[in-house]
Amino acid sequence: MKNYKIAVVPGDGIGHEIVPAGLKVLQAAAEKHQFTLETQEFPFGAGYYKQHGQFMPNDGLDTLKQFDAVYFGAVGDPEVDDTLPAMLYTFRVRTAFQQYVNYRPVKLLPGIDSPLRYKSHKDIDFVVIRENNEGEFVQNGKIIHPDQPYGLATDTSVFTRAGIERIAHYSFKLAQKRRKKVTNVTKSNTLINSLAYWDRVIEEVSVQYPDVTYHKMYVDNASASFVLKPEVFDVIVTTNMIGDILSDLGGAIMGSLGLGPSGNINPEKEFPSMFEPIHGSAPDIAGQGIANPVGSIWSGALMLGHLGETEAAQDILKGIEATTQNGIVTVDLGGNAETTEIADSVIENL
Repeated sequence: MKNYKIAVVPGDGIGHEIVPAGLKVLQAAAEKHQFTLETQEFPFGAGYYKQHGQFMPNDGLDTLKQFDAVYFGAVGDPEVDDTLPAMLYTFRVRTAFQQYVNYRPVKLLPGIDSPLRYKSHKDIDFVVIRENNEGEFVQNGKIIHPDQPYGLATDTSVFTRAGIERIAHYSFKLAQKRRKKVTNVTKSNTLINSLAYWDRVIEEVSVQYPDVTYHKMYVDNASASFVLKPEVFDVIVTTNMIGDILSDLGGAIMGSLGLGPSGNINPEKEFPSMFEPIHGSAPDIAGQGIANPVGSIWSGALMLGHLGETEAAQDILKGIEATTQNGIVTVDLGGNAETTEIADSVIENL
């Protein structure tokens, strides 16, 4: 019987509700499909920062590195500077473990109406592949003389050929397993150096995949198309910041950010990958038992798929779909089910 070692990091806020809900589902799927999940929880996050002055201990990365995957909730606290969580936890893990793929599916679930009143489930089913280690979020810059009339601030994006090529290859290979279409979402008509280079390298890679249709689309057009014609998308490949924004828009057209899953993936499996819902720690509803755990549960399914437990991953998604089809949803979707009820329903459907 296969055993997988999973580091569990609930983080902050509703992370302490949605992650346990997701773990219940994961353990049920493991039992059904005859493998085991050996979990160990870590208190890393903003709460840890308030006690210790850092988001994880000095050997935190070495500790996480020993696991097959990291199952993460959300990080952030109103009492902690909101520039710190990404810098001191999320980006740190993504960079150290070369999780250069951010995988975010956008799929309208059965029983849920999209805010796009003319669109149905056949129209909303695509994946945003966001480059996760480079681009606009490398935090390469500084603020100089901030209080002076001549104060200035800079942030410099970083795009490398190696970084662009590897995210492009991942995207085209994924498209080969789906509907064989890749859309590069860019803004090279104004970022005429960095994103022109991004476009050039992706187009070079596209030639190696003649069975995949390749398109380039500017982000302003893509944003409008998410709303007006989401059916044109299959696999979207885009930069760190553009992908961050578009995938939240994707969650919105699904009906709620609480539904969206994601994987921070190291495809070569040289390091553990980290799986988390796309939303934040939502401190305003923490502790009330009403947080939507679907994004967390679905992220767990992505984790199992990455580990090779494809049937278990598919079963969890089917369980989620049956739950939403039956109208068992949380308050963000107009329902009254509690966090634990959603998990119990998915398990029953398994």
